[in-house]
Amino acid sequence: MLRKILLFPILLLTLVSCQFTETMVLNKDGSGRMAVEMDLSEMMKFAAQMAQDSTMVKTDTVISFKKIFEEKKDSIAKLSKKEQQRLKQMENYNLKLSVNPENNAMLMAVFIDFKNVNEANDLMNGFSQVNDKMPGVKSTDAKEEKKEENDILGVRYFYKNKRFKRDAYIKDETAYKNQLDSLKNVEQIINSMNYVIKYTFPTAIKKASVEDAVYSADKKTITITRSFSDYFKNPDILDIEIELEK
Repeated sequence: MLRKILLFPILLLTLVSCQFTETMVLNKDGSGRMAVEMDLSEMMKFAAQMAQDSTMVKTDTVISFKKIFEEKKDSIAKLSKKEQQRLKQMENYNLKLSVNPENNAMLMAVFIDFKNVNEANDLMNGFSQVNDKMPGVKSTDAKEEKKEENDILGVRYFYKNKRFKRDAYIKDETAYKNQLDSLKNVEQIINSMNYVIKYTFPTAIKKASVEDAVYSADKKTITITRSFSDYFKNPDILDIEIELEK
C-alpha cells in the first residue's frame, strides 16, 4: 500500500492531513464489518486548483471486487495461478468511493462483511486491487508494479471467547527493508499522515493492551492513533489484544 503512494508524486505532495482509518464493528455472534478508508480530499483540492476544467462528478457508489474481477477476467486469466488464487480470496471485498467536487471531498474505502473476523485478514491487500479506481491516479512504473505485486505488510485478526487480537506482520523482509530505505526520502511529508484504528465491540472492553487508547463513554469503542511513518517502521505499534466483559 505504501509503495503505491510513493509512486504518485502529485498525490504525495498533497498528503498533508491524509488519514487512514481502520474500522470494525463486531456483533455478538462474531460477525461484523471491517473497513480501511483513505481520505483523499487534499488531493481533490490540489487537483481543483491545478485544473481549469474539472472532469470530476459527484459519486457515491459501492462496487464489489467480484464485479471488478469479472470485468477484468481476460487480463486476470493471463496471470499466474498463484496470483489468480490471491485475487480469488478478495472476491468478498467491496470498494466504496465517494466524491463531491462541490466541497473537494473524496473518500475511498475497502470493506468486508464477515461471518468470522479472520475473513478480513486480506483487507490490507484491498487498495492494491483498486488502484485504477482512484480518479486521477495512475501507476508510473508498470514494470516495477509487476515486479512487486505482493503487499509488504499484512494483518491477522482473531476473536474467540470474548478475546480479540490484531497482529501485524511483515510479509517480505527484503522488500520491507527496501521500502524503509525509500521512506527516508519522503519521511518529512508522510510524518503528517495518521493511521487510526477504531473498533466497536458488542460488550464493554474489560482490558486492552494499549495504554494510550481512547474509549467511548460505554467502553464499547476503542480508538488508537499512530503516525503512518511510525507504523510502517514498526508495524507492531498497532498490535492490540482486547478482553471483553462477559
